[in-house]
Amino acid sequence: MRHPGLSVWEAVVSSAFPHLSRAFARGLAWWSFGIAQTRGGGRRTIATWFALMLGQQVNTIEQRLYEWCIDAAQKAGDQRRTLDVTTCFAPLLAWVLRLWTGTQLALTLDATPLRDRFTCLTVSVVYRGNAIPVAWAILPATQQQAWNPHWLRLLTLIQPAIPADWMVLVLTDRGLWSSTLFRAIQAHGWHPFMRVTRHRTVRPHGQARSVAPTTLVTPQQPTWGGAVQAFQGRYRLAATLLVWMDGQHAEPWCILSDLPPTASAAAWYGLRAWCEQGFKCTKRGMWQWQQTRMTDPQRAERLWLALAVATLWLTSVGSAVEDGSVATVVPLPDLHDLWAAGRRVIRVLRLGWLWLQTQSLHGRSIPLPMRLHPDPWPTIPTSRPPIP
Repeated sequence: MRHPGLSVWEAVVSSAFPHLSRAFARGLAWWSFGIAQTRGGGRRTIATWFALMLGQQVNTIEQRLYEWCIDAAQKAGDQRRTLDVTTCFAPLLAWVLRLWTGTQLALTLDATPLRDRFTCLTVSVVYRGNAIPVAWAILPATQQQAWNPHWLRLLTLIQPAIPADWMVLVLTDRGLWSSTLFRAIQAHGWHPFMRVTRHRTVRPHGQARSVAPTTLVTPQQPTWGGAVQAFQGRYRLAATLLVWMDGQHAEPWCILSDLPPTASAAAWYGLRAWCEQGFKCTKRGMWQWQQTRMTDPQRAERLWLALAVATLWLTSVGSAVEDGSVATVVPLPDLHDLWAAGRRVIRVLRLGWLWLQTQSLHGRSIPLPMRLHPDPWPTIPTSRPPIP
């Protein structure tokens, strides 16, 4: 017994990752389809769902899902292969950009832990209050190591997917400031937007002494932007500093970029918070990754590929539902209440999942990935409560 929607999804995934073998593309399709349907990444749960739907044995399907994640040395047979997940980063981002409207893109670099087991370094495309992972490295949480080499490698891996004429902003939080990373972002033709601590002194252009960024703003003049020299010695960097302080938050925004003050806005840094919502969705907010029993980082990286594909799929569908641009048999209800108080009260990812379920319940074709229409970048700095 075959599921027509699954067959269509296999074709979509194979087209998006043409370099994958038929077996790996099929495994990715099954994993991502099962994750999207069951709202979780548990292998046994997904295998049971497929078994109930297709009339097959749970153990047979679970073994297929298991073998997709493991290394070749752990597999039986003469034609064993290991999925190199890093070869999928550029095709995954290229898939996102084929759906994208416009030529303005915001990427975030950030890390999320899984208890004392993993630390996941992730490059994400931020979109409508959420984030779509496009490249990642999962490290053992108990091993201390430098992160910069991983960030530099991930950025290099995704560069082929981004057209040279696009405006690309790369946002990092206070823990990731680095002149090496700043210059690496520039070398790709992108623009760093790197938050530094308020204690990191800079020397404004034309001044002889370095000062703390907070001395450049006052309650009467809460924003400042200008050319500065940051860092010291061989790490010295000529950059633009943007400072914003509203008096209501403990920490001001102090941001280093290579964009001139007249062509940038401190408010753009608000986009970085969306990656935190993306991590929440990967865990308890949607895919329940916090429940994984995996202990091998490489296996976890392969599972993240399936999670990322499912995230892209349902985010694009939810975006279309939010816009009212999906094809329907009956008119869509008024969804304006979902933007109460000027913010989303339901994520586009969850909205996409709800639409997938309603289409299945009515026996209709599964919705396929749809156009992505990003929100305009903010013009006023905001720090809104997280989406429930």
